[in-house]
Amino acid sequence: MIGVHHLNNSRSQRVLWLLEELGCEYSIVKYRRDPHTLLAPPDLRRIHPLGKSPVVTDGGQTLAESGAIIEYLIGRYGNGRLRPPEGSPERLRYTYWLHYAEGSAMPLLLLKLVFLRLPRPVPALIRPIVRAVARRAQQSLIDPQLKTHIDYWEGELGKSTWFAGEELTGADVQMSFPLEAAAARCGIPLGPRVSAFLERIHARPAYRRALEAGGELRLAR
Repeated sequence: MIGVHHLNNSRSQRVLWLLEELGCEYSIVKYRRDPHTLLAPPDLRRIHPLGKSPVVTDGGQTLAESGAIIEYLIGRYGNGRLRPPEGSPERLRYTYWLHYAEGSAMPLLLLKLVFLRLPRPVPALIRPIVRAVARRAQQSLIDPQLKTHIDYWEGELGKSTWFAGEELTGADVQMSFPLEAAAARCGIPLGPRVSAFLERIHARPAYRRALEAGGELRLAR
């Protein structure tokens, strides 16, 4: 049976969603973030040296990285589902979004989270200065870039219902986490198509089942 090492409020939630879409049987080992640092517990390092989630086990295989996990699961259990045909324009878009989600979108969203939280752990005496620096970095650097990406998502979703075409694919599963994170912490209005995308995935029975299995997704702000 497929095993998912699942960290609360993390990228592993989308792996549970994919498994529900595929109709795969799986088991979950749950881990909790440290409430102060938001880091994964050391126990995860026993499963994978980096101590990150998601990690999936299947037979003798241990897989990390969401994109690699999604490609593996769809390749092995998809039976033609959730992946456009080889050689099609939709397949090229599918591959692009699988890589874009973590390569381009998430670094900015992580920067946003770091600067949102930056004033909290510093001594009270210098906290106003750190807060001002963090605010300036967001306003001058991070937020304009995030707005560019949000507008890009909006434009691309104007070309088709889903990121890779008219059918839901693993690319949408991969992109769900950046869009969820943007909605939670950006403070920048999402376009109507991006908002509609989130509404569509939230309404899917497989998505709801994944939340029941893994727990409510509450991303840090």
